[in-house]
Amino acid sequence: MNAKFHNALNGTPQDVPPIWFMRQAGRYHQHYQALRKAHGFMELCKKADLAAEVALGPIQDFDFDVSIMFSDLLFPLEALGMGLTYDPAPKLGWHLTESSLQNLRPFHQALEGLGFQGDVLRATRKALPKDKSLIGFIGGPWTLFTYAVEGEHKGSLIAAKRALDLYHNFSEFLIPLLEANVQIQLEGGAEVVMMFDTAAGEMSPQIFNQHLAPHILRVAKKFPGKIGYYSKGTTPWHIQELRRQTAFAGFGVDHRFEIADVLKTNARGFIQGNFDQAMLFCAPREFEKRLLSYLEPIRRLSSAERRHWVSGLGHGVLPQTPEENVRHFVKRVREVFGS
Repeated sequence: MNAKFHNALNGTPQDVPPIWFMRQAGRYHQHYQALRKAHGFMELCKKADLAAEVALGPIQDFDFDVSIMFSDLLFPLEALGMGLTYDPAPKLGWHLTESSLQNLRPFHQALEGLGFQGDVLRATRKALPKDKSLIGFIGGPWTLFTYAVEGEHKGSLIAAKRALDLYHNFSEFLIPLLEANVQIQLEGGAEVVMMFDTAAGEMSPQIFNQHLAPHILRVAKKFPGKIGYYSKGTTPWHIQELRRQTAFAGFGVDHRFEIADVLKTNARGFIQGNFDQAMLFCAPREFEKRLLSYLEPIRRLSSAERRHWVSGLGHGVLPQTPEENVRHFVKRVREVFGS
């Protein structure tokens, strides 16, 4: 357990924030690349000792405060019988329609397909230093639905957006499975489970709050204080109602938010983010300039005002990101707030 991370969860003022990145274990990292040469992606996710080794790599290299279960958002769709391969991008065996709902596996059968994540978390917790925290994650219901219908969540999502009735019908299968998935991860040693909803920002705030938020909140209420929520591309108007709810452990915000303002107005739960991940591709001198410019408004806050901050990126680490800039980010944040 990492003291800084739990201070951020509990709102205990501190000078230096905890740091973790989405996708901190992944394709940009030489440690991962070496493992990927010897093992398939599915094998790295489902074999507990290998998944633990992948997750441990960035902790050892970059000294993040928090480790994230190495897995993939789409395994609940595989568990529901939709088939899943990676070559290297994910591909489902079939796409969801109203008529194919009957082909989904029943809950208890589907749940057997997710038990491996408990083993992964137990192995990761055993491998991690005791002063590092461990979190799990699931995909947001809407993001999983867009994959089920379209096979991806790029572009305008026309097919998915036209099928909101199908989304609600699918959620009758999906939400109980996601709730059970969270339980597996918590029992495996996850301190918090993030819900990553990377397609949610494609919806208007009105549709988000009318159709997506109720399912998100249902999962959070089942596990009070244990669910963090991140939605790519959303605005304050999307998530302001969710942020008023007491059920959430916290929220991630992407680089479209002014994080100093978010921190000052945040009443409870962590706020994770939100340096623009593309800026990690800058040459060292320019990267240093942009990072310090980003940190300055946060530095001007009191430790009480930024007591909920978990330092990170606006989204996940991108492929080919220079490792040295990741290392420098962690070092510089600790220097700026430790001085």
